Amino acid sequence: MTSEEILLRDAFLLGIELKVFWLVALLYGVCFLTGVFYVLSARQSLGRALTAGLWATVLIHTLLIVFRTVEGGRPPFQTLYETLSWFSWSAVITYLIVHNKWKEVHFPGVIVSGIAMGACLYSLLTRSPEIIPIPPALQSPWYEWHVIVAFLAYAVFVVSFSVEVTHILLERWFRFRAPAFGLPMEGFHRYTHRLVLFGFPLLAFAIFSGAAWANDAWGRYWSWDPKETWSLITWTVYAMYLHTKAIPKWQGKVASFLNILG
Repeated sequence: MTSEEILLRDAFLLGIELKVFWLVALLYGVCFLTGVFYVLSARQSLGRALTAGLWATVLIHTLLIVFRTVEGGRPPFQTLYETLSWFSWSAVITYLIVHNKWKEVHFPGVIVSGIAMGACLYSLLTRSPEIIPIPPALQSPWYEWHVIVAFLAYAVFVVSFSVEVTHILLERWFRFRAPAFGLPMEGFHRYTHRLVLFGFPLLAFAIFSGAAWANDAWGRYWSWDPKETWSLITWTVYAMYLHTKAIPKWQGKVASFLNILG
């Protein structure tokens, strides 16, 4: 195969990938709108439609990620275009896994689908979809583990954030209809705490593995670049959130504020 034929083939496959990615972003948008109508009507049929739509969309998104992995010959989370897609996929997958424990609780899915749609659109509209080879600095045993664990932590925190926002909305604006959404008001803080308790050590591992990776690549563990700094700030905020559980008067509004801030 000549170089020109290879370029034409790559351009054709990239065009297909972009069309599918736009479809994924559109479907996340449809899920979000379905969720909005669910919130306004409190009809469980719309809530179930939202969850079913997220399952269908994340299945297509999974195939898209597998396609990108095969085409690039590497994990699909090197460029910001790829990591935004991976972030939205991770968040939705994590939400759906957690949702199995809730069954008829669909409200947090509205927020998760909105975040996933926003991440996908931002990727499509502002970033290049070009597949580039892994530079030498990224060729480390720490690379894949660091990114996978970090994004798993982010996904868990997104779900925790979504449940926390759901709690605030139901408490302040939809309290009279809270039972229709399936989860008792006192259950929200318990779920957010469990999620953060799971995600916090994952983020800690991501920070330590990132430092080990940086030492392998650049000969220093820490350089205070924006990613390192914001990871540390995020870790500190969630450490403060977990600390609120030891102080009774902080377990309400202060804990909610820190969870959302994180």
